[in-house]
Amino acid sequence: MFNLDGRVAVVTGGAGLIGYAMAQGLATFGAHTFIADINEETAAKRAEELSAKGLRCSALAMDISDVDSISSAINKVLSQVGSLDVWVNSAYPKSKDWGLPFEKVSADSWRAAVDGQMTSYCLCSREAAEAMRPRKRGSIINLGSTYGIVGPDFSIYEGTALTMPAAYAAIKGGIINFTRYLASYYAKDGIRFNCISPGGVENNQDASFVERYVLKTLVGRMARPDDIAGAAVFLASDASAYVTGHNLVVDGGWTAI
Repeated sequence: MFNLDGRVAVVTGGAGLIGYAMAQGLATFGAHTFIADINEETAAKRAEELSAKGLRCSALAMDISDVDSISSAINKVLSQVGSLDVWVNSAYPKSKDWGLPFEKVSADSWRAAVDGQMTSYCLCSREAAEAMRPRKRGSIINLGSTYGIVGPDFSIYEGTALTMPAAYAAIKGGIINFTRYLASYYAKDGIRFNCISPGGVENNQDASFVERYVLKTLVGRMARPDDIAGAAVFLASDASAYVTGHNLVVDGGWTAI
């Protein structure tokens, strides 16, 4: 059921921490996986790393904020391999003032953040779904977050340079519910839409933050990128053929208590 042989997958932000893990997971289970990233050089390096392991992987230059770039990238995939079966929206563009306190965020900055992330996910989802529509099948996966479901516990950030921007909560909450809309809209076309909402992923954060974060989980650790990759393989494959409009929370029990 988890076999992805013969399928074609695109992972936006595929050169990033979580995106790369998901790209490797999809390729490991047989998909020809395209690592799509605005940084073409980094995407090519990542694709070479996976190809050296015997996996089918290619690099794809794409700017998720530019609909022409999205369309061009999809056309390139279709011309090279003839189909598109799985699309993962994992890119995470951030503005220069991403960590500003809410009361200091300008209106222009807020609009740019929402447009750069949520609008881009919506445009990517539409273009990918339209490419899948003629074949009446496909799986599109959006990356949400636990902070699109619950409010942040700001106490875990105290004494560190880390924070949780207000725009992030708005964006991720919007992505989660828009995924449900798309699942309903494209159901007749055989295209499934789902979300993965990760908890905090370990990435060399401040030790005091990690200690406080771990205390709030049930499994006693932060997430690893591979934890998110497993969820992506499930939602991309026939193992989840009866799953659509779902938000799969991968947070070690953070939101369970």
